[in-house]
Parts: sequence; C-alpha cells; structure tokens
Amino acid sequence: MKTIATISIRLIFLALAISALTAPPAYGQEARLEISHLDRFADKAAEIIDVNVDQTLLQLAAKFLKPERSSDEAIAKQILTDLKGIYVKRYQFETEGEYLASDVETIRAQFNQPGWARIANVRSKRKASFDVVIMTDGSVIKGLAVLAVEPRALTVVNVVGPIDVEKLSYLEGKFGIPNFGLERADK
Repeated sequence: MKTIATISIRLIFLALAISALTAPPAYGQEARLEISHLDRFADKAAEIIDVNVDQTLLQLAAKFLKPERSSDEAIAKQILTDLKGIYVKRYQFETEGEYLASDVETIRAQFNQPGWARIANVRSKRKASFDVVIMTDGSVIKGLAVLAVEPRALTVVNVVGPIDVEKLSYLEGKFGIPNFGLERADK
C-alpha cells in the first residue's frame, strides 16, 4: 500500500513532466508563497515540520556533490545550484478542526495569481485533498507548490527556482527519488 507522501511525490514529478510547457507566463512574479500565517498553529500542533532551506544553504549542499564521481551527482549539483529555496510546513494535530477553511483559502488564493497553473486538484471530504501548482515564465518552471489538506494535518511544500524536468528524470531512482517512468529526450 502506497503512503500519501509517496503518492504525492509521484504526482508532483508526473505533473511537472506533463506540464512543463503548458502554463501561462509569470511575468516577473515570485514563486515563493507567503505561509507565515500558519506559524500560529505551533502551539496547537502535536507535530511540526518546518523546513527553510534558502539559496545559500542549497549552494552549500551542492558543494558536497562531486561531479567527477558520477553524472548523477553532476546533475544533482546543477539542480541544487539553480534552486532559490525549498520551504515545507507541516502541522499534525491530535484532533480535527484545529485550522479553518480560511487558513487553507489564504494559500489557495495565491495560486490564482498570474503565472501559477494548477496541475492537480484532488478533493475528498473524508481524506486528504491536494493542490499541485507550478509557476512558469515561458517554458521555464520557476516554482512548484503542493498543498495537502487532511482532517488532522496541513502541509505546504514550496520549491522556488528553475526546475528542469529533463534533469530530474536523470535522477529517478537515485538519491531517494522514486522512479516515475519519466521519459528523457535521449530515449
């Protein structure tokens, strides 16, 4: 049985592969979401995941990858070097009803701004609901966001910076990245 996280990750990569060229341009918009309003849940949550990896930390991590060791590390290094940030907030609650629909809508409203294109939209009243969106500027993906809304959890993942689906496809099945069956131009 696949976990929601595994399904979510596969959905993200599949959505990126399918939609790399289909979304409208962003015209200078920033792909970083404003999610600081969620910090008020820190006292209510039983578990919190808060990841803030900015461009400086990504470049530092990229320095540990050695392109001369393998082509996979070379591609991973280039992906990390190009990104501007990775931000994750997840609040897990012991009971339902700890957040309001308006908290979720504040995030979803940002997806309606120019440049954002909805890739996946899964709704369930009893289980998790997902929004997967990308921001593009022409044919360049400038950012990715995933919003997972569960009865007792709220998760936002925001990747900021250019995302090259072709490069990601070379890393399938490596570095803990699942194999999604993405096709590369050379195959």
